[in-house]
Amino acid sequence: MTATQVSGWPLRRIVVAGGGTAGWMAAAAIARTLGPAVELTLVESDDIGTIGVGESTIPPLVAYNRLLGINEAEFMRATQATFKLGIQFDNWRIPGEGYFHSFGSTGTDHWSAGFQHFWLDARQRGLAGSYEEYCLELKAAHAAKFAHLPDDRMNYAYQLDSGLYARFLRKMAEGDGARRVEGRIATVELNGESGNIAALTLDGGMRIEGDVFLDCTGFRALLIEGALHAGFDDWSQYLPCDSAIAAQTSSVGPSVPFTRATAHDAGWQWRIPLQHRTGNGIVYCSGYLDQDAALERFLGALKGERLTEPNVIRFTTGARRKQWHRNCIAIGLSGGFMEPLESTSIHLIQRAVLRFLRMLPLREISERDVAEFNDQQMTDMLQIRDFLILHYKATDRRDSAFWRYCAAMAIPDSLAQKIELFRETGRVFRKNEELFAENSWVQVMLGQGIIPRSWHPIATKLRDEEIARLLDTISRNVDQTIASLPAHADYVASYCCARQTATANAA
Repeated sequence: MTATQVSGWPLRRIVVAGGGTAGWMAAAAIARTLGPAVELTLVESDDIGTIGVGESTIPPLVAYNRLLGINEAEFMRATQATFKLGIQFDNWRIPGEGYFHSFGSTGTDHWSAGFQHFWLDARQRGLAGSYEEYCLELKAAHAAKFAHLPDDRMNYAYQLDSGLYARFLRKMAEGDGARRVEGRIATVELNGESGNIAALTLDGGMRIEGDVFLDCTGFRALLIEGALHAGFDDWSQYLPCDSAIAAQTSSVGPSVPFTRATAHDAGWQWRIPLQHRTGNGIVYCSGYLDQDAALERFLGALKGERLTEPNVIRFTTGARRKQWHRNCIAIGLSGGFMEPLESTSIHLIQRAVLRFLRMLPLREISERDVAEFNDQQMTDMLQIRDFLILHYKATDRRDSAFWRYCAAMAIPDSLAQKIELFRETGRVFRKNEELFAENSWVQVMLGQGIIPRSWHPIATKLRDEEIARLLDTISRNVDQTIASLPAHADYVASYCCARQTATANAA
């Protein structure tokens, strides 16, 4: 596509308000997709910091990077990334107990029923090991091993430095024609007739006009809320944590291919291993733990030398009611916030950017597109919200006021249906391209102590020797594959070691 071909395109001036991960993910995708057909301007200020704690991701980012033609090894070197096979959850059901949410499939499904049905029936017969024995990604994570396998048999994501990712994408976007303007947004100018955003005025007086504006201003939501008042749905009654403290430390050992989420009496803590350092944070509810106590607890649990000062973050979990309103689209935190428990923040940026590109208007903004965009974005966030609530609600912890609140709190009907359906039948149904796979729901529900009372009758069809042979074959294949894998840290060092790049640059 050339600029000449779209010379009559009246909405070709796209302005991205704000940088960071959201702004540069949007700019890179737009510039790479449309090139000179669009006049793309990104406005950001070096004086405004970013949240910058989004270091743990989920598998769709692999596809996003491939879509943009990004070389994986180059990207991982630039962002000091490691591989991620899932999340280790400790102390969530009860203190002292843990489980793993992997990105892979467990066992082998039948078209009529998932593997969990066969496992449940075999377990009742005394023929099954733990559910974890039959998942390649899970056992590889525990063994701290990784490699790319033929046919993409290993599902993975990344643990990365989000600030470096934004820098990497900026270089790419500017190479594809994006223009960056330095400055702080002072005012948002509206068109008196249409009510659309007409321009952004910066502190120095520069005026940036546009046809379509992407709000990547984070929690401030300067455009979508500050100027257009799109509204916000507060979900803190379901997800009561409202504060976090983050800091980076030096690495104290070889990196492992998973993130750790450890519950405490008023929330949880994370640990994310990168190549050059470890990301750490504590998430808590300020109604049950004050900031000073949270900071003391956080600092006391750190391993390695602290490299940054603690960054205190306040948030309200929820979603913007209209994430596309008039000629403004919210991307990232300006559209809402899901606490980082399942690493979905960067994914929601990705979904909004790709959805916007698919619905990009030519001559005028279609209200039907706007309605569909908002419906799809809200569906994504509601489904993620329910998955997060599950971790808090399905618990046997009663050892603190926080956990007693979580156990007793009312939950959305959509989640209650999913929990009770699984409890009664072992079944999980997903709707509308739902992000988390059936196996994700199964792993977390089993890990949180929800054990089905029944399962699909097809599992009873297999004789003892048949089900035993099936399970043994799956487990043996998993173990054989893992035995052939290199250590995760060794594979990262040979495939995408950032130190090699640093050494080469210094030379």
